[in-house]
Amino acid sequence: MPKWLDDAVFYEIYPQSFLDTNGDGIGDFQGIIEKLDYIKDLGCNALWINPCFDSPFKDAGYDVRDYKKTAERYGTNDDLKRLFAEAHRKQIHVLLDLVPGHTSEEHEWFIKSKNPEPNEYWNRYIWTNSWFSWDMEGLKFIAGETERNGSYIVNFFKCQPALNYGFLQPRTPWQLPVTHPDSIATREALKDIIRFWLDRGCDGFRVDMADSLVKFDDEKKTGTSAVWSNIREMLDKEYPEAAIVSEWSNPPLALKAGFHMDFLLDHEGKGYHTLMRDYKVGAAGTPVDDKSFFKKDAKGDICLFLENYLPWYESTKGDGYISLITGNHDTARLGATLSPDELAIAYATLWTLPGVPFLYYGDEIAMRYLFLPTKEGGFTRTGSRTPMQWTNGKNKGFSNAAPEKLYLPVDPAPGAPTVETQEKDSSSLLNTVKAILKLRHGEPDLQAQPNLEILYAEKGKVPFIYRRGSFVIAVNPSTDAVSAPVKGAGTPVFTIGTGTLDNGECRLNAQSFGIWKV
Repeated sequence: MPKWLDDAVFYEIYPQSFLDTNGDGIGDFQGIIEKLDYIKDLGCNALWINPCFDSPFKDAGYDVRDYKKTAERYGTNDDLKRLFAEAHRKQIHVLLDLVPGHTSEEHEWFIKSKNPEPNEYWNRYIWTNSWFSWDMEGLKFIAGETERNGSYIVNFFKCQPALNYGFLQPRTPWQLPVTHPDSIATREALKDIIRFWLDRGCDGFRVDMADSLVKFDDEKKTGTSAVWSNIREMLDKEYPEAAIVSEWSNPPLALKAGFHMDFLLDHEGKGYHTLMRDYKVGAAGTPVDDKSFFKKDAKGDICLFLENYLPWYESTKGDGYISLITGNHDTARLGATLSPDELAIAYATLWTLPGVPFLYYGDEIAMRYLFLPTKEGGFTRTGSRTPMQWTNGKNKGFSNAAPEKLYLPVDPAPGAPTVETQEKDSSSLLNTVKAILKLRHGEPDLQAQPNLEILYAEKGKVPFIYRRGSFVIAVNPSTDAVSAPVKGAGTPVFTIGTGTLDNGECRLNAQSFGIWKV
């Protein structure tokens, strides 16, 4: 396990929208370099950069055309290497976004696999053995687009043919077993890509759709897990400080498969969903019937989260870390439903629970979700990918380009949050974020280690109280003053709102959060 993960706090950057330094309306590597001091001052000491490889951008870079070449819009391979070096100089680690389950239909491998005559890439993707097939149950496929006598399986959009890691339970001759040399060759090609970027300064990878590799896999993802376990063996031997985090949202499977971290994602019916996004979408596209725990008047239930989270936490203590996120490029921004005061309590809670947290760019200032037409395959996700709001000047400081040239429009609302405004306000969400993360970095008990003890969590009630080593943390997102029995007394070290811990009782006023040293 890489030691640096013990105190890691990640900042996710959607590079198209972070900072444009050459005036083309699209963010770039130099923009990230210029904001490394901001990221470090914020309290984040690690980055996850969304896909930055060569791509036709039919799915915002998740359709990779060349894994070993950066997209021209961001800069060159040398520019990315310089970003690694500058980040390391500031003690910031950098993860790239790895897409292992599919490529772009324009990738050289796929172009060669379409050839009617067999070649070394014929089985790099999953093809049927005839243009017409009945045996496609459970698989999405495209037919009639190539001269090859077969249909090809896709992993997501039509433009993303699935790479072939084999089938755990093959049903027809064209479904290769996971032990077939061509299935193994795909895995080895993935290792080659991983080595390429680690050798150039990358510190690891966030892995897209990590559970999607082997087809007809069983419920325990035995086949896919074997692929990742093999890759983890390589990393432990050759790159022991490299880290991998999975888009899987099933820590008992992902961490035992070899990942160091696994995200909890916004999946309806799962515990994380109930914390901040437990609402329905109304006819106008706006949230209604919000029951989220951190919504002050929603009367949410922390137990809905804990019933899902705690069994996963207990079963994975020795395997790796659960990663709680504020949001990401695929989810509606929390600023759509939660106020800055509500967000402050939510973040303080997320960042004082065990594991390795991730902060999505702009969430530190409560950027809003915008209703926008789709861009590069974003569809409803597009509104969470708008330009970072740095200043109150032109294009909110994102770019000097004409507004119509921007990758996406900036938030046009009067008073839209900006870094410039919030840096000047000591009580702002931005400065609260800095304070919380500064405390976390200074106290090992509040970092990634699995030292959680639940002190008070009752169904349908607040507060929520837990212990991390020598600290007691209490959360009251509601509009009511509340109290709960807690043994002993404590010295306050961080508060939002007001509260006390003494005489065997914890008391919190409305919308309050507290950390006490005990």
